Amino acid sequence: MAEVEARPEDGQRTEQGGVEEGEIVSVETQADRPAEAPKKHPLEHAWTFWFDNPNGKQKQVAWGSSIRAVYTFSTVEDFWCLYNNVLPPSKLGTGTDFHCFKAGIEPKWEDPKCAHGGKWTASPNRSGGGGGKGALDIFWLHTLLAMIGEQFDEGDEICGAVVSVRRQDKIAIWTKTASNEAAQVSIGKQWKDILDYSEKISYLVHEDAKRLDKAAKPRYTV
Repeated sequence: MAEVEARPEDGQRTEQGGVEEGEIVSVETQADRPAEAPKKHPLEHAWTFWFDNPNGKQKQVAWGSSIRAVYTFSTVEDFWCLYNNVLPPSKLGTGTDFHCFKAGIEPKWEDPKCAHGGKWTASPNRSGGGGGKGALDIFWLHTLLAMIGEQFDEGDEICGAVVSVRRQDKIAIWTKTASNEAAQVSIGKQWKDILDYSEKISYLVHEDAKRLDKAAKPRYTV
């Protein structure tokens, strides 16, 4: 509340009207009113970040048991607040996996939305020419923005993405329906355009990976 001096010429009442000349009265100003919270911009879907450090678990523990949900966001502002306050992939320890999946979908083969799907994988070139750990951070950010911003024509097919910090770093986009060739090829081509990635990328079916492990061969290549 601001304090001002009341004067008759300002339109204030005189002592006959209840306020004497020179009396201090309270006047509400715009600054006194509570500020409205900035309006947030909702995303089409809510998304959850997941963190996994396989090196931090014992060998006998099943794969995926150390994955934990970090935070779920559903607005543009909340995404940037979170993204700007977590370490980029280039600062994470080797062996770490950092996931961003649609809320309600776990980054596991066993999840019903992932069980019949597969993944596209890209590896930033770490030998000069825009490569290195900096490229990993850029690839990851552009992938996230494309997903949460619904830039893919077949966005409903996308489950999420994971960045894997290794000797040869990798980023993968997981999708729902491996048998839908047109949708998977569309996603793969668009992802390459988004990353400005000139090398070939391959799509591996989860079922093949589970059965054949490293012997599994890609289903699609673009």
